[in-house]
Amino acid sequence: MGVLGHSTSAQSQNKFVETALAYALSYVSAVSNSKIGSASITILADTDYYSHHRSKDCTNPTRRFVDFNVSLTEAHKTGLGSSAALVTAFTAAVLGHYLDANRLALESDLGRRRLHNLAQTAHCAAQGKVGSGFDIAAAVYGSCVYRRFSPSILEALGEVGSFGFSEGLKALVEDLDPSNKWNMQIDKAAAGLPRGLRLIMCDVDCGSESVGMAKKVLAWREENREEAALLWATLQRGNEDLARELLQLAQGPTTGPQDYNNLSVTISTIRSLIREMSAKAEVPIEPRVQTDLLDACCRIGGVVGGVVPGAGGFDAIALLVEETAVPALQRFLDTYQAIGNEGDGPVIGRVRLLSVKQDFEGLKVEDPNVYADWTR
Repeated sequence: MGVLGHSTSAQSQNKFVETALAYALSYVSAVSNSKIGSASITILADTDYYSHHRSKDCTNPTRRFVDFNVSLTEAHKTGLGSSAALVTAFTAAVLGHYLDANRLALESDLGRRRLHNLAQTAHCAAQGKVGSGFDIAAAVYGSCVYRRFSPSILEALGEVGSFGFSEGLKALVEDLDPSNKWNMQIDKAAAGLPRGLRLIMCDVDCGSESVGMAKKVLAWREENREEAALLWATLQRGNEDLARELLQLAQGPTTGPQDYNNLSVTISTIRSLIREMSAKAEVPIEPRVQTDLLDACCRIGGVVGGVVPGAGGFDAIALLVEETAVPALQRFLDTYQAIGNEGDGPVIGRVRLLSVKQDFEGLKVEDPNVYADWTR
């Protein structure tokens, strides 16, 4: 049995939804003999995934789901990995609807692993490339230290609807081929956040398309292999140093003041490497306006450091901040005005501190009654 996915309206096309649906139903068809019945699906996006400046519901910005008054293609994203979160949650919902717990228990270790494998495969297909994979891993497992799988794992799968696709996808998701095993590393024990620190995300309301930016960086890497390899290795060591320093602080004394100097230096080192990559690849991973914003935030007492997260660009910043410094940071952001120069690219506008927070839980099953007002 196979599944052939398509959109019935050019206006409604969304490659992440379409691909995730086609892959999920293909997997369901391969593991279950039951007929796949019709279903009505409502997709809700948390307000923190998108900027609010054109929302119909801007008078009540605390609502979890709002009408942004624009089509999805025109929405400004906040850089939180919304496509990965969408694919993961959407895939889990489809599997949970069509497969009973005896077939696949999503709360179990095996269920999470298979969801991870299926969501990674669908997300890579929708993006047209194999990315870092971390955003899918974080959506499934919560905060963790993640080492990506080998891209070659996905090479032999083929296209949705092609002969043998569903069975091939099942073998891939369930890791049945001994010569083509998933080799990612997911270490939740190695991830820690020191007491008294918060991971803050800020919407800079000037979104960029991470797929296009990432492709340019990868093209530069391919053309400059030796130089890029050295830079990548140095950045990897910096990331490992950061994870190690965070874990040491998290496991340290539970009373008394914390010394965040090493943590601050490590973050600054990572930023300098990102700016070097940005300049060499001629891609605005940390553009000048973001550098100015991050530097200004880091001058506030209690702000340990910050970066432009994900694939970079103009749409967001992430900061590590002492809990006691959050009100001062909020006051600063409320009045922040970016200074842009001609040729620097977009000039950022309002900077909004988001309500999202770091979490170790990842995927969870929620009470559908919570969403009753939006699904009637």
